[in-house]
Amino acid sequence: MAKKKKDTMEFRFYELPQGEAALVLCGESWVRVYGHEELHLHFHNLMELGICRQGVGDMFLDEEVYKYHSGDITIIPENFPHVTVSDGETTNFWEYIFIDLRSMIETMFPGNVAFQNDAVSSLSKRAYMTNERDNHIIAECINGIIRETNEHKTYSQRAIALKVQEIVIELLRHDASLPEEKNNLVKGTNMSQIASALDYINKHFEEQLKACELAELCNMSETHFRRLFESFINMPPMEYVNLIRVQKACELMKKSNESMDLIAQKCGFTTPSTFNRNFRKFVGTSPYQWKINPENYEHKLLNFRISALKGW
Repeated sequence: MAKKKKDTMEFRFYELPQGEAALVLCGESWVRVYGHEELHLHFHNLMELGICRQGVGDMFLDEEVYKYHSGDITIIPENFPHVTVSDGETTNFWEYIFIDLRSMIETMFPGNVAFQNDAVSSLSKRAYMTNERDNHIIAECINGIIRETNEHKTYSQRAIALKVQEIVIELLRHDASLPEEKNNLVKGTNMSQIASALDYINKHFEEQLKACELAELCNMSETHFRRLFESFINMPPMEYVNLIRVQKACELMKKSNESMDLIAQKCGFTTPSTFNRNFRKFVGTSPYQWKINPENYEHKLLNFRISALKGW
């Protein structure tokens, strides 16, 4: 097998059909020789679920290489470098499903932003390969989604959405590092009371937010809002705002070479010193040191000449 090129990495952009839970790429057009004309890694903006119907080859998941066979399944988070390479010049057959993991988890666990963030972060840390025998539930869901796509029955999109949710549940069950979502009742009060503020923070983190404005969104006094917010989130409202901003800054640093000052500005920090202070508080190091940390596999995306391509 030719050596995998390391000087180029492709970003492949996919869009879910409007109102649908998955983009499904299946059928005879996916019977092909994989990888021999494009021996370089690529990554996507969506989570990829792949199932091998026929063939043998090598699956490169960042620095790890696995031999794949018929019946193997890959689960690859967004922004994770990978490439499929067939053995020799023989045709292989893969079928793919792409999902927006964050959007689906937000739909499944509304109002629980803390759990949403933990779940997305935990499920996005690594890619792995399994098989139909060891993960028959995920395999059945993948096959069901492809079958619904091909048969075009009534309510097919609802059926597909339910199967995508079942896949996400199975992924969460297999992630031992993530505790099960807790009931949103805390001290007899429903967390939905601050859901409007949490949603607003997630969508407007780059703006200059104030606790009194967030309290107004929840129709309560600022004092009561602060007390209730901290009972749920275990930190004051504005500290949580800065945590979200730091998380967004990390995402930007993984995907671009923009200056730290511009990233700070885009994420709502008024000065570089405020950005650096909050970043070190939550992450334990400076933004620059975090960006070049060799333990963060996604930093390697910045070392390649990245070309943005429309997905297949």
